[in-house]
Amino acid sequence: MTATIIDGKQMAEDIRGEVAVGVKALVATGVVPGLAAVLVGDDPASAIYVRNKRRACEEAGLFSETFELAATTTQEELLALVAKLNADERFHGILVQLPLPPQISERTVILALDPDKDVDGLHPLNVGLLLQGEPRFVPATPAGVQEMLVRSGNDPSGKSVVVVGRSNIVGKPLAALLMQKAKGANATVTVCHTGTADIGAVTRQADIVVAAMGRPRAITADMVRDGAVVIDVGINRIDDASRKSGTRLVGDVDFDGVSEKASAISPVPGGVGPMTIAMLLKNTLLAAQRAAGIQEAST
Repeated sequence: MTATIIDGKQMAEDIRGEVAVGVKALVATGVVPGLAAVLVGDDPASAIYVRNKRRACEEAGLFSETFELAATTTQEELLALVAKLNADERFHGILVQLPLPPQISERTVILALDPDKDVDGLHPLNVGLLLQGEPRFVPATPAGVQEMLVRSGNDPSGKSVVVVGRSNIVGKPLAALLMQKAKGANATVTVCHTGTADIGAVTRQADIVVAAMGRPRAITADMVRDGAVVIDVGINRIDDASRKSGTRLVGDVDFDGVSEKASAISPVPGGVGPMTIAMLLKNTLLAAQRAAGIQEAST
């Protein structure tokens, strides 16, 4: 068996097109959706993500501004900027790129965000709404994973889903999202993590495996059953002497081996990454629609 490739890049392009239609309709009413991105320090991966986000915003017709702060920025300085952005009506969404330097408490910064502008869905109020099945914003990566499953014809409803990883950004919200009694969800969800005695024994029982543990090629062919659907959230840079850069990107899944057993698999790069940006744009549009008194997203 050779797996069908779940093309996140193409799906993301489709979603960005849908967002652009919604943005155009909102602009016609005099409201331009705006997203503020805050980047503290010079983490290369974060810088690339923010740059790609800015380009995607421009293509979809959103207003976007990036606020770049030095790695030596104090917590008080960052909180002052967040307060300023909370009050700035040009911005309907605020993204504070994680991770932050060690002198800054991520939790304190997240708590300082206006929940109505928290398009990453990290504020405890938004996390609680998601768990209750009434999300204001679904975190972008989990939302992207769900869209990939549904749009590829692998609706998780009634399926056994194993999420490997329990981060606050991906694993926990994805599990909460897919377990809801709702369209594109209604799955039986199991979460594995570093405390799981035998991850392979659990993943081999799954119809759908989502790898989000941040370890390169950790999910191997012997850990998935024939015909499983595999979504790879991981983005890891490893050494590769054959490349001009000396490195290359791989996921949390051993793609070559697993693709011979799975029925469908997402690649790295070109899978979840582009979808994360697309769903962030969708959340920003949703925030702008709500600010304008429109409760339902048009995309």
